[in-house]
Amino acid sequence: MGAVQLTLGGISVLLGVVAWGMFFATIARFVRVIRLGQPDSTRNGPFIPRMKTLIKEFAAHTRMNKVKSVGPAHWLVMWGFLLGSLALFEAYGEVFVPTWGWPILDDWSLFQLLMELLGVGTIVGIVVLIWVRQKNHPRRADRQSRFQGSNFKWAYFIEAVVLIEGIGIIGVRAAKSALNVHETPIWAAFVSHPIGELLPASPNLVSVFAFVKLMSATIWLIVIARTMTMGIAWHRFSAFFNIYFKREDDGGVALGALKPMMSNGKVLDLEEADPDEDTFGVGKIEDFSWKGWLDFSTCTECGRCQSQCPAWNTGKPLSPKLLITQLRDHAYAKAPYLLAGGKRDMAGDEIGLSGDNMYAGIDVLAIAESQKALIGDDGGVIDPEVLWSCTSCGACVEQCPVDIEHVDHIVDMRRYQVMIESAFPSELNGMFKNLENKGNPWGQNAKDRLAWTEDLDFEVPVFDGDLGDTEYLFWVGCAGAFEDRAKKTTRAVAELLHIAGVKYTVLGSEESCTGDPARRAGNEFLFQMLAQQNVEILNSVFEGRERKARKVVVTCAHCFNTLANEYPELGGQFDVVHHTQLLNRLVREKHLTPVAPVAEDVTYHDPCYLGRHNKVYDAPRELVGASGAQLREMPRHGDRSMCCGAGGARMWMEEKIGKRINVERVDEALGTAPSKIATGCPFCRVMLTDGVTARQSDGQASEKVEVVDVAQLLLTAVKRKPEPQLVPAGAPSLDAVSDAELDGKADVPTDETATGTPLPEEDK
Repeated sequence: MGAVQLTLGGISVLLGVVAWGMFFATIARFVRVIRLGQPDSTRNGPFIPRMKTLIKEFAAHTRMNKVKSVGPAHWLVMWGFLLGSLALFEAYGEVFVPTWGWPILDDWSLFQLLMELLGVGTIVGIVVLIWVRQKNHPRRADRQSRFQGSNFKWAYFIEAVVLIEGIGIIGVRAAKSALNVHETPIWAAFVSHPIGELLPASPNLVSVFAFVKLMSATIWLIVIARTMTMGIAWHRFSAFFNIYFKREDDGGVALGALKPMMSNGKVLDLEEADPDEDTFGVGKIEDFSWKGWLDFSTCTECGRCQSQCPAWNTGKPLSPKLLITQLRDHAYAKAPYLLAGGKRDMAGDEIGLSGDNMYAGIDVLAIAESQKALIGDDGGVIDPEVLWSCTSCGACVEQCPVDIEHVDHIVDMRRYQVMIESAFPSELNGMFKNLENKGNPWGQNAKDRLAWTEDLDFEVPVFDGDLGDTEYLFWVGCAGAFEDRAKKTTRAVAELLHIAGVKYTVLGSEESCTGDPARRAGNEFLFQMLAQQNVEILNSVFEGRERKARKVVVTCAHCFNTLANEYPELGGQFDVVHHTQLLNRLVREKHLTPVAPVAEDVTYHDPCYLGRHNKVYDAPRELVGASGAQLREMPRHGDRSMCCGAGGARMWMEEKIGKRINVERVDEALGTAPSKIATGCPFCRVMLTDGVTARQSDGQASEKVEVVDVAQLLLTAVKRKPEPQLVPAGAPSLDAVSDAELDGKADVPTDETATGTPLPEEDK
């Protein structure tokens, strides 16, 4: 042990003690800070399903691999960090004794191979990630970059440390190879051995490489210990907990049903709630649950949520990433004040601390932060335009690799703004009043809910108090009953059910809005009122029937989601199917037989609340195929489908900033050169139709392009007379196609078969 070893080793140990002490002290502070959030007992278990999800997501990188160019590289870096810790701690011995290695393991060739692979994998992985960041740097892609708004100084620091660590692992191994410390087989040192042949046999060189490796890790520890908001570093630890404690214990993302409104760790009963004691949504950062604080702490600023957000991509101020980082920065800036016991009432007056010098010992910046409004256009943490730009499409939640629950957080903040502050877009006033007084957003009379049946040449059965042998209750929905374009879908579905001999009934004037727009807008009280009324009616309709026989078919994706996922919380247990699912089954079972193909190119738009929120992707596409149309996929489809702009109650709000979302989506659809744009939701149909009309008036779309529901395509194929001349010679018959479907041979996901415009390169 020479002077070099003693000097470098001493420095490493001395600084290492300081760094590790700071690191663990910060970990303890993290725990205290995150516990400032409200309790949430729903995250406690069950242990085994949650642990399975954790293992699957981190070991197989199932969510990270949604971006295929990044997933494998990040997987290499992750394992380089986890198992590379063995090489890091080994360096504490190597810096003093260059020939030192882990007992037993150091003489095992497979262990040497593992270390070699970790070193090489770390270098390769981080180089790829550096290339991806530079390729997508905002200086080249402007606003469209998913890294727009991310902290590049932090990113460069982390990337440099990881690269140095990888080089350090290979460097130490190469220097030890030059010393002939071990007779390691070439296959176990396929990179370090050739490099070692070029290096001098010097013990000091081993110590220098070990020192460099230790110093990069030590500096990293010191920097992150002093920067609790550096999510790009801290996610290496917090992501495991964030994934384990995700909302859905079965591993699903936080979509579908919204998180119930909670207070003090319990679901809030609005009939017994006390505004002085309970929290109505989120009005202050401390009103978020501890899982919310963990979400904020875990954001890596990768920007996948931002890249998929329809609001951000059309020039709106909302970026899910920046929303989370703004909440994070505010939370940690305010934390010292909260940890000291500070608390303010709704008027902003201090009620948690008292005395002549009540703020003594508290950082003045934390005191200033405590005086900021969470939502406000005059110095608030979050601008109201950001909050109300969200369509609740769920693209951010679907893409987030660390399971942050953006939509739940946004709706919680909306709940407080609506129910406590009465601060919301003025257009929602009319919608709320119509829902409360008329039971539908349009303010139409309930007696007109059957007006859509007037043009049909058969009688639509209306519930008269006895279901009898009726199989399905057809939930028409407000759009399907009152909106002229949506009525066409309702009629098409009713006619197809009639042709197929399905026994169904409708509620008529007894039906009311499910409450979806009220809930997504934050008016939980109005949602509860409408939902409880509907649950009571539906339970009386299905009285005496077991759960699986309480069948409901719906055409609206929002009604589908609410009835299936949110009504069970209120005692409404029903077997809910979307009309595309039911019609697809009827085609497969030959109850509906297409006799004339719709020989047109059709592109399909996935409704967010049918696709992303409920994973119904195949049924509507199979119906397009069954109708004889040629499906042409848009670049953004499936779980990457772009919103039409109507969700999150945006249907009832003016779109004043940036490009209209529906026009953006129509532009993408028109890029596939379709004759028709098909969808499976009345709100999507309205928005897309308006977008097509706008483009037709601009002269950018053919007058022949129209928006239809998939049910209309199928009805055309079922009713229209055969036109043999349109069927190419030698083409399989429609019966043959149906047989193939029944055999499962035609059930190929469209994102695996090139059917139209290819996916963007960054999504591959």
